[in-house]
Amino acid sequence: MSKKTINEIRSSFLGFFGKNGHAVVDSSPLVPRNDPTLMFTNAGMVQFKNVFTGQETRPYSRATTSQKCVRAGGKHNDLDNVGYTARHHTFFEMLGNFSFGDYFKADAIELAWTLITKEFGLPKERLCVTVFHTDDEAADLWKKVAGLGDDKIIRIPTSDNFWMMGDTGPCGPCSEIFFDHGSHIPGGPPGSAEQDGDRFIEIWNLVFMQYEQLPGGERVPLPKPSIDTGMGMERLAAVLQGVHDNYDTDLLRSLILASADATNTSPDGPHAVSHRVIADHLRATSFLVADGVLPSNEGRGYVLRRIMRRAMRHAHMLGAKDPVMHRLVPALVREMGGHYTELQRAQALITETLRLEETRFKQTLDRGLKLLTEEEGKLGEGQALPGQVAFTLYDTFGFPLDLTQDVLRTRGRGVDTDGFNAAMEEQRRKARAAWAGSGEAATERVWFELKDELGATEFLGYDTEVAEGEVRAILAADGSRLEQAAAGQEVMVVVNQTPFYGESGGQVGDSGIMFTPTGAEFAVRDTQKKLGAVWAHLGTVGKGTLKVGDVVEMRVETERRGAIRANHSATHLLHEALRRRMGEHVTQKGSLVAPERLRFDISQPTPLSAADVAAVEAEVNRRIRLNSDVVTRLMTPQEAIDQGAMALFGEKYGDEVRVVSMGGHDEGANKEFSVELCGGTHVRRTGDIGLFKIVSEGAVAAGIRRVEALTGAGALAYLEQQEQRLHATAQALKVPAAEVPAKVASLVEERRKLEKELAELRRQVALGGGAAAGGAAAGGAKEIGGIKFLGRVVQDLPAKDLKPFADDLKKQVGTGVVVAIAVADGKGSVVVGVTEDLTAKLNAVDLVRIASVVMGGKGGGGRPDMAQAGGPDGGKADLAVQEVEATVAEILQGAGA
Repeated sequence: MSKKTINEIRSSFLGFFGKNGHAVVDSSPLVPRNDPTLMFTNAGMVQFKNVFTGQETRPYSRATTSQKCVRAGGKHNDLDNVGYTARHHTFFEMLGNFSFGDYFKADAIELAWTLITKEFGLPKERLCVTVFHTDDEAADLWKKVAGLGDDKIIRIPTSDNFWMMGDTGPCGPCSEIFFDHGSHIPGGPPGSAEQDGDRFIEIWNLVFMQYEQLPGGERVPLPKPSIDTGMGMERLAAVLQGVHDNYDTDLLRSLILASADATNTSPDGPHAVSHRVIADHLRATSFLVADGVLPSNEGRGYVLRRIMRRAMRHAHMLGAKDPVMHRLVPALVREMGGHYTELQRAQALITETLRLEETRFKQTLDRGLKLLTEEEGKLGEGQALPGQVAFTLYDTFGFPLDLTQDVLRTRGRGVDTDGFNAAMEEQRRKARAAWAGSGEAATERVWFELKDELGATEFLGYDTEVAEGEVRAILAADGSRLEQAAAGQEVMVVVNQTPFYGESGGQVGDSGIMFTPTGAEFAVRDTQKKLGAVWAHLGTVGKGTLKVGDVVEMRVETERRGAIRANHSATHLLHEALRRRMGEHVTQKGSLVAPERLRFDISQPTPLSAADVAAVEAEVNRRIRLNSDVVTRLMTPQEAIDQGAMALFGEKYGDEVRVVSMGGHDEGANKEFSVELCGGTHVRRTGDIGLFKIVSEGAVAAGIRRVEALTGAGALAYLEQQEQRLHATAQALKVPAAEVPAKVASLVEERRKLEKELAELRRQVALGGGAAAGGAAAGGAKEIGGIKFLGRVVQDLPAKDLKPFADDLKKQVGTGVVVAIAVADGKGSVVVGVTEDLTAKLNAVDLVRIASVVMGGKGGGGRPDMAQAGGPDGGKADLAVQEVEATVAEILQGAGA
């Protein structure tokens, strides 16, 4: 038999099928994009599910993969057995070959037999196969192709050898290939009473999809029968490397030795189980993080956290005082990063996530174990831990229930889970009561109920813009829940997982479309995040009927999302560029990240000069041209801030945050240009932003400035529009474009001179009482009570020239009162002047207010000797002059009396 390493086995398998006309297809991500019923990808056929059902076509009819798989949640959950058995894993690789209506049983059997006996050299006498008991065709082919006798072809009548995709859909019989590890291992062949032993191990399953299961139980032949096979890499490697235990294969053994070295303990003996758990869980956690799953308290992130913490507890049991898991990542990357390059790309994120999680978990573990030991001392022999105590451990110390159960299991003690669930429900009841009393709108209550009932929506949009989900709730505009919505109805839809970004942190929500296999379509115009956990997709059913329970394919509007991503990343570069130019006092005070533009508010007491704007814009564009990676890491808020990350205004942060870094390193700097806490979506490299252009800067409040900008195609269109305007202006001025500024400056200066001359002429005419003056007030000064009174109403005299005009009138009268009113566009502007020797008797402010009121105004202001006001009704200018004249007469008469 061959002694190939796992990397060599993988290459040989893919190479064999590649030479036999199969497209070598990359492994799909561990988070299924096309099957919302699965928590994680658990088989090679998952990425081809829609190809088998006919919903999707590919440019090939044969394929082969080495698919990364995780079984640690839902119905496929091997977590508790990992480390204690020879073949249980949370992460494993599944080798497979697939035919989509191309070859069928004969070729599938011949390819499989050729590979394992000739390419891999497995001895025929140690192999046997199973077939479904009625599948005579498969049995005959094994005899013909492999030369196997009836004693080596075992007919199985159970569902173990009949595969179904679901209650309906493609299905068919299976044929499994078993390897005999030898009589020294307990167990019997498949189908026997001793089949659960470890002697005969299934290494390959060939699924013959030849029927379609219809509703009601009827099966009909498929028009194009297909092939789906799956072979466990770890099981095959154990056979080829001459070992019985998967953990003794080269890859897993190297990770076990790395764990032993990091903890300074023996890889075997009493520590063996802990090292096996660490080796297995290191693979699962690293690949999940690489595929965008981060630890959390919901959904996939919670399963990841369970896997992480189980391994970390075993590291603690080995006596590790400091975090260990992150130190093992280089060993994993060396072993598997050559084929799965995503491990190399995400190595920094994986390392940082593991280090952070283990640092926090060790604190949790120390506190929780101490309390657990104290509480356990109060219990009788075999008594279960009260649920309330388990809940206190969870709620106060962050000690999850499954960890409490895991610790107590080794001590022969259980947990009162009913009591735990009751305490959890009581906490939720109190939270609902507190929320209801907080003044929130009653129509929002439904989101709190949905969060309790359905849990958080899982966001997949950091890594994809296309995914499948299951409709969990449909709501009308008033918040009432519906079982279905017909064409034309505007509703809100909640799914279990989504690629649509829900509006938050200044970034607008995504739009796009959902559609079902039955033809229903739902146009998503906006996406909102409710209570920070439930995504509400707002839109209209375009056709068909959308129902709760429907599986929907979701497609984000790609071009719009791309523009939003570019604008969001640009705000990060803009923020740092502003701080470097204007000073460290600059902090974000709000933002809007939309597809067509970005708006960024900052704390800044003075305007940005043209030079400031140009410098900031140039710095952002320089960072864009560097085309550096945009890197995301997971940290605690405080740790992120300690490392120089900027927190965003108005954002609420939990125990863990995404830290986004971009812009490249400056020479001698130990951090990226921009490092911020942010939960939004971003470009993968700064060059994806394309171009950055500031279009406006201004004040929005005391000490707050607003910068508006464009990126990418929007910025380019803006510049093209500006260029068109420049050329149009140049044509109008009849000069080259380069001479437009000088020509405009010359024209402005010329206009200023002409306006000055015109104003002087108008003032002279007005002073002379000519055509520019008018009304009953025109003419010379009058004598009132021993002083002179002069009133003039003039047309179209600019308001700014009114005071100089009034000063000229005062010079004419020597001692007295003057009233000058300019009428333009139907409105009146008035100035009243009182010579210095009369201000003790007559106040210009009081008099101008009288004129203003007559013209429909509300008063005015100024000094006792000169005041100004206005009114909307310039047609009453003459009457206003007369009222001021009458008032002056009354005042003087009263003073004389």
